[in-house]
Amino acid sequence: MKINTLFCPSHIEELYFTGKTVVVIDVLRATSTIIAALSNGAKEIIPVSNFEFAMKISGNMFGGQTLLGGERNTKKIDGFNLGNSPLEYNRETVSGKSIIFLTTNGSKAVVKTKFSDTSVICAFSNLSAVAKYMASLNKDIEIVCSSRSGFFSMEDAVCAGKLAAEIAANVDGIEPTDSTSAAIQLAKSFGKNIKKMVGSTDHGKLLIENGFEEDLQYCSKLNSTEILPLFLSGSIKVLQPPSEPVENVTQSVSG
Repeated sequence: MKINTLFCPSHIEELYFTGKTVVVIDVLRATSTIIAALSNGAKEIIPVSNFEFAMKISGNMFGGQTLLGGERNTKKIDGFNLGNSPLEYNRETVSGKSIIFLTTNGSKAVVKTKFSDTSVICAFSNLSAVAKYMASLNKDIEIVCSSRSGFFSMEDAVCAGKLAAEIAANVDGIEPTDSTSAAIQLAKSFGKNIKKMVGSTDHGKLLIENGFEEDLQYCSKLNSTEILPLFLSGSIKVLQPPSEPVENVTQSVSG
């Protein structure tokens, strides 16, 4: 099994992912938020790559059962129901709802994998569940770090390295590419204290400046859920429900 890591996928064409097995990571905050929403009962997440398409498809869906979620420059988009904070996606707000989701980096990275054979959403919160599933497939893997506006993101790279290392612990004969070997070493060096690492990153500092320090704490939690979100036919749904009830850690936070 070969594992390749793409640190900045903005230059990669969609067709590159045709037939591939892919994991998409955007720790701060898109994939963490997608996992939170599905953990709290959202029916599906529909990722989009631009504002115009988000508005177009939202007009064709049932308003009461559909929410618009996402951000520009870390803040909620005007006219949207929700931003990109996982704390907003509590059970009371999202249970049973379809969520059209647009973010600066993460949703675009997910959409880019639309021609893949398998595309799984990963963050620190479901890392072990994703690792076990990837190991069970026993196929070559592309780990896509969403990055930040085309620039390297330490938090995504460390998450990718931890994921690759855990897959390697479950499967013999792993062949890491150079980028994956680098990610594994970064995880060893910077992944011991995830909260501290996340808070020291470029994006982490920006989120703190904009009042989202709580999000960093949430996004730093390791293996808080077994949710496996799968992107297929334009939407992200739970591939495998958790083996036990997921603690609704966002229940008390207002949407």
